[in-house]
Amino acid sequence: MHVWALTTFKEAIYEDPHMVLSSWNALDADPCGWSGISCSFAGDHVVKINITGYSLRGFLAPELGQIKFLQQLILHGNNLIGIIPKELGMLKYLQVLDLGANQLTGPIPPEIANLISVIKINLQSNGLTGSLPPELGNLKSLQELRLDRNRLQGSVPASSSSDFTSSAYGMYASNTNLTGLCQASELKVADFSYNFFTGSIPKCLGYLPSTSFQGNCLQNKDLRQRSSSLCDHAPPARTPQTTNPKQQPAEDLSNQHRRASKPAWLLALEIVTGTMVGCLFLIAFITALQRCKDKSSLIIPWKKSSSQKDHVTVYIDSEMLKDVVRFSRMELEVACEDFSNIIGSSPDSLVYKGTVKGGPEIAVISLCIKEEHWTGYLELYFQREVADLARLNNENAGKLLGYCSESTPFTRMLVFEYASNGTLYEHLHYGEGCQLSWTRRMKIIIGIARGLKYFHAELDPPFTISELNSSSVYLTEDFSPKLVDFESWKSILARSEKNSGSIGGQGAICVLPNSLEGHHLDVQGNIYAFGVLLLEIISGRPPHCKDKGRLVDWAKDFLELPEAMAYVVDPELKHFRFEDLNVICEVVNLCIHPDPAKQPSMQELSTILESRIDTTIPADFKASSLAWAELALSS
Repeated sequence: MHVWALTTFKEAIYEDPHMVLSSWNALDADPCGWSGISCSFAGDHVVKINITGYSLRGFLAPELGQIKFLQQLILHGNNLIGIIPKELGMLKYLQVLDLGANQLTGPIPPEIANLISVIKINLQSNGLTGSLPPELGNLKSLQELRLDRNRLQGSVPASSSSDFTSSAYGMYASNTNLTGLCQASELKVADFSYNFFTGSIPKCLGYLPSTSFQGNCLQNKDLRQRSSSLCDHAPPARTPQTTNPKQQPAEDLSNQHRRASKPAWLLALEIVTGTMVGCLFLIAFITALQRCKDKSSLIIPWKKSSSQKDHVTVYIDSEMLKDVVRFSRMELEVACEDFSNIIGSSPDSLVYKGTVKGGPEIAVISLCIKEEHWTGYLELYFQREVADLARLNNENAGKLLGYCSESTPFTRMLVFEYASNGTLYEHLHYGEGCQLSWTRRMKIIIGIARGLKYFHAELDPPFTISELNSSSVYLTEDFSPKLVDFESWKSILARSEKNSGSIGGQGAICVLPNSLEGHHLDVQGNIYAFGVLLLEIISGRPPHCKDKGRLVDWAKDFLELPEAMAYVVDPELKHFRFEDLNVICEVVNLCIHPDPAKQPSMQELSTILESRIDTTIPADFKASSLAWAELALSS
């Protein structure tokens, strides 16, 4: 029943906000009752996987290609990342392949041409790149092909010669000539719009509506195409070069005639020399190809074993981190004084302080994980998180300077801009609380609000902090807040530990606890956490105390009573503005509203705080006996 393949797919999903996979129990030998799974009438084969619009975030496991009798694979409208596994081409009975509206990248594997029964292919609205495999023309039953809204390049293949088979893609679609889409005789619906296709529309596809080709870089004048500037910046597609011996120029023929009239000894010398050069070129080509393969794929064991069956090949998206600085371990070792300058630690990571030669001070976070617990999916997840952090560019966001990824010794590190004043948590609960005057706390609150507004409203897709609290707020020398998402790495390590603890004779099985699997990193969750953080900042109390319980429950009695609001304020503070306190309590109530639909956005909350909180020093406060001390602390 291919339970192993299905649970491997579940293992590759690291966010399941609607708990749709919660019924997928690896210990259950019959998956027919699992959510999204349909079986044959006899109940002996899985024939359909339909999980549409559930916001699953993760990767497509190559093991899906082992579900031999699968007829429909529908994963439309999720947040799947990574590449389309070539192993899906093994599904000979597949009729519907719908991976549309995800975040898949990389090329369309030519092995898709092996889906001899497929009727519908939908790959629209992803980030697919590369040229369109002409082998799709071999799909004689294909009626619907949707490839719109990707980054595909090259020409729309009409036809191609059979010489292209072995040189470009190797062995697949055996005993058939390579053909373009003109040979897909049953094709009725196709959409190639909003890609980067060049050239002209094949005449055989002229029956398709003009909208099927708009938004590309085609030569057609009557279609709405991309601007030349956009087309010029599109990366060139690597398309196969084919030659027709019947179309050789006349000068080539005359050159051949002249070569035939050369002396035998000269001809032999040319043959020997040409053979040697050809061998050298072939060796260089094979070496380059091997290096390319080493960079583009990673073979990592799910568990240590001498059996090759326990290894999974996971192809790494080399484009994902092309714009992120990669540090060597040696560079960071020198910068951090042989990793002796430890400024923080936890069971999950170590934090070092260092200084890059001729550069800024840095904080280096090293993940504490054993190599045998690190899988191919975790590596992809690591890369995705690095790419996500690298796109943050705001004065209130911690700046990722780069990363380190090495195999000997096994190293996964993140390099951040150093914030010299530590975390907000340390100042509120372990440091000198008097350093955080009321005015300084108000400035920190507004800075955090601006950072979250940037994350939620100015980034596409939005960015959320995994666990927004005072420990994720770092303070610079002038106490400006920097939001840093360190906690997201805990989910990597949690998955790793669960994998290592649940490996049995059937391979790795990842069964996450509900608290982790149901943890949804969403905008509403950040807004609620922001409300709790505001309470923590003005009260000086931690979010949870053993003796007094949750901070929110304790504060509810005071938040809506003007005469009691002052009881919420940190007793360390000698002065505070009641008008500011009233605004803070109002915002807290909005953030922790039990109905998430009634929560305002961070744009609205930031506007309220910035327009109604005064961060200047009041005149009467300056005249007080404690004025100069408070003023110095707030400057």
